[in-house]
Amino acid sequence: MRLEKCWFCSSTVYPGHGIQFVRNDAKIFRFCRSKCHKNFKMKRNPRKVKWTKAYRRLRGKDMTQDSTFEFERKRNRPERYDRNLTANTLKAIKKIDKVRVDREARHHEKRMKGKKAKEHREAAKELEQSISLVKAPSVLQQDPSFNLPIKVKVSQQQPNKSLAMMEE
Repeated sequence: MRLEKCWFCSSTVYPGHGIQFVRNDAKIFRFCRSKCHKNFKMKRNPRKVKWTKAYRRLRGKDMTQDSTFEFERKRNRPERYDRNLTANTLKAIKKIDKVRVDREARHHEKRMKGKKAKEHREAAKELEQSISLVKAPSVLQQDPSFNLPIKVKVSQQQPNKSLAMMEE
C-alpha cells in the first residue's frame, strides 16, 4: 500500500482518496481533499497559507531538520521480500515514531518556554492599568493592607467638584 503526500498541505493521501492532477509536462500533483486542489487551482503559495505544513515549517512552528524524517522519504527502488527484514522494519518504525514524538514535544516546550513569563508581565500591566476596577482609589489609599506586587500609581479624583456641580 503506497501512501502519497499531498502536494499542497503535505498530509498523507491514502489509496482511493484525494484528487490527482497531471500537468501537460506529465508532472503529477496529488491532493488530499478538494480544499487543497482548489487552492492549487487559485495559484496560492502553500508557504503563505497558514494551515499548511510548509507555512508551519517556514515560521519555525514545526521541526524542519530531524534524522527521523529520512525514513519517511519516498523510495522507488523495489526490494526483495524478506520476512525477517520486514519484521525488523516494523519494529524500527515503532521506535522511530516514539523518538519523533518525543523530539516534537521537546521542540514545542522550547517554543513555549518564555510564554508564562510574558503572560505574567501582560497580566501585571493589565492590573496596573485597571486597578480602579478592582478596588476604588479611595479604598486603596485608606487600606494599606491591599498591596500589589508592583507599584501602582493611583490617580486622586476630586469628588467635591462633581458633587458641587450636581447640586447646582
